[in-house]
Amino acid sequence: MPAHIPERRSLSRRLKPYLLVFDGPLALILFLLFSVGTLTMSSAGHDFPGRMEGQMRNILLSFTVMWIAANIPPQMLLRLAVPIYTFGVTLLVAVALFGTIKKGARRWLHVGVDIQPSEILKIATPLMLAWYFQTRAGFMKWQNFIVAAILLVIPFGLIAKQPDLGTALLVGASGFYVIFLAGLSWKALVGLFAAGAASLPVAWSMMHDYQRDRVMTLIDPTSDPLGKGFHIIQSTIAIGSGGVSGKGYLKGTQAYLEFIPERTTDFIFSVYSEEFGLIGNLVLLFLYLLLIGRSMMIAANAPNLFTRLLAGAVSMMFFTYCFINMGMVSGILPVVGVPLPFMSYGGTALITLGLCSGILMSIQRHRKLVQT
Repeated sequence: MPAHIPERRSLSRRLKPYLLVFDGPLALILFLLFSVGTLTMSSAGHDFPGRMEGQMRNILLSFTVMWIAANIPPQMLLRLAVPIYTFGVTLLVAVALFGTIKKGARRWLHVGVDIQPSEILKIATPLMLAWYFQTRAGFMKWQNFIVAAILLVIPFGLIAKQPDLGTALLVGASGFYVIFLAGLSWKALVGLFAAGAASLPVAWSMMHDYQRDRVMTLIDPTSDPLGKGFHIIQSTIAIGSGGVSGKGYLKGTQAYLEFIPERTTDFIFSVYSEEFGLIGNLVLLFLYLLLIGRSMMIAANAPNLFTRLLAGAVSMMFFTYCFINMGMVSGILPVVGVPLPFMSYGGTALITLGLCSGILMSIQRHRKLVQT
């Protein structure tokens, strides 16, 4: 028996680095966000059979993806950047050619089951751009930023054409953050904003009718209160009726009387606001600020340009998710179908967020290993 003890200890020592891979502060923040999200989901999904079970399964899957990503060294991510990006863009082209059409949009590819390749580009695009700038570190030229912009425009344009404006915005934002953090000059940034403003009439003419309707509804939701403006009106009523302290858990009338549409997915923030009020919103905002702050700390301490750019882009992706979702739910942004991180129901979004969190943990973990 004693002869086997050293072997068992040796096995445990070999497994320990692969099991204890989570960054403590980031893991605690995610646990609190998942807890708040689960509590809210149990209320929002009270009349959706199997919704809570499905969300718990999604959380477990997200946790598994997070653990796997945390075990992948950043050096391997660097080597996989080009293949993943190429694979993702190829799938987007396949979607454009013979993708599955649902509700007037061609976003899915049938390979035994329907998959949505655009989700891959949320992380593949910043991964590719971070690789591109890493390979040119030390001799950056303005032409490199033009090439980077082309690498970003390709997936953005393919996704926007599906049409899927929400995902296109997230992919575009994640790629833009890498380009900006790589050293894009403020003069170029001002020029981009000026060009964007000048192209608004062209962009408006290229929008689909339902996209223009969403913008007009944002300006005046009361113009069609029982139709296109119903989502925003009912959502803002729910948020306002929560007051300072909220109506209490399971006591939100807007949700229980089924006035809030998509209350377990894109509009779950309305349910939370009605039940927990301004105080609850401040707590939730504080948790998201902690998440973004910890992510930025990991980015600031990353050992090389590739990991700094990738971690910085992931950090700002969290901000973009929160800003767009809360903005559209509260009526200050058009409805574009972006989930609230770690709270909205949905397996694909949680897997993407879990992957992003795992990448951050991998960067932090391997930085410590290099230092030791």
